[in-house]
Amino acid sequence: MLVDITALRPAESPRLAGCSQEFVRSLASSGAHLPPIVVHRPTMKVVDGTHRLKAAVLRGCRSVEVEYVDGPAEDVFGLSVSLNLSTLSTADREAAARRLLRSHPQWSDRAIAASTGLAAKSVGVLRRAVGGQAAVRVGRDGKVRPVNSAAGRRLAGQMITERPDASLRDVARVAGVSPGTVRDVRRRLSAGLDPVPERMRAAEDTAVPAPRAGVRTPDATLPILRRDPSVRFTEQGRVALRWLEAHVVSEGEWGAVVAGVPSHCRELVADMARGCAEAWVEMAEALERENRRTAV
Repeated sequence: MLVDITALRPAESPRLAGCSQEFVRSLASSGAHLPPIVVHRPTMKVVDGTHRLKAAVLRGCRSVEVEYVDGPAEDVFGLSVSLNLSTLSTADREAAARRLLRSHPQWSDRAIAASTGLAAKSVGVLRRAVGGQAAVRVGRDGKVRPVNSAAGRRLAGQMITERPDASLRDVARVAGVSPGTVRDVRRRLSAGLDPVPERMRAAEDTAVPAPRAGVRTPDATLPILRRDPSVRFTEQGRVALRWLEAHVVSEGEWGAVVAGVPSHCRELVADMARGCAEAWVEMAEALERENRRTAV
């Protein structure tokens, strides 16, 4: 189907470097037939084919051939990634996975792995760094599964106690768990055990970390560290001070920077800022672990 070029909206590129103008020029000058551009019908947003679209513009075309896809607008980026996997670098794929973990935390590791071409275990590592957690996960088969089925197990246990003749499927449907889980709950109740295994109860306890209280601002912390001889007069202490002084960002200071970052660089700056933040969090956790170890 031919569509007026002006009706199409630009894509959100899954490539960190964005569109390659050199590749666009080579396509435009090649004279080769350009395959149809994939377009999201509800939004008219380009899903796959930005280089081909720009090449058509350079050729002076007023319309291009398109193939439509449907679905929720929020899923367009994931589809764009999956259609461009063969041309994406590992860094592109990891950045895409981080974005999907933030926008679609309910997608399972395997579902995001299928969209980004990464291993499911790699996605799991990124999820722990990004914090893309949700109460349920949607698998590649479209089925919704709870991340922690403790609540469903308790409801199933209550139903089994109140309605011992109810079928496994009836209990499973109401409790939102699988028949196999209901069977295990029934077995545990018969043995006098809690319907929720200990590991699931532990996961519940650690699912939402307690907020930290009394965190000092950088303006209050740096002067203390600068005056401390044990920091100033050791090589590693001086390195830590240089890092802190070079990277400190006080609350509210970043507003003007965000407003001034060019639109084509925003995703790059955001990814780098988030990557630095993740590294600092890992360092903070390592320092706290070391502090607890030496305090024992």
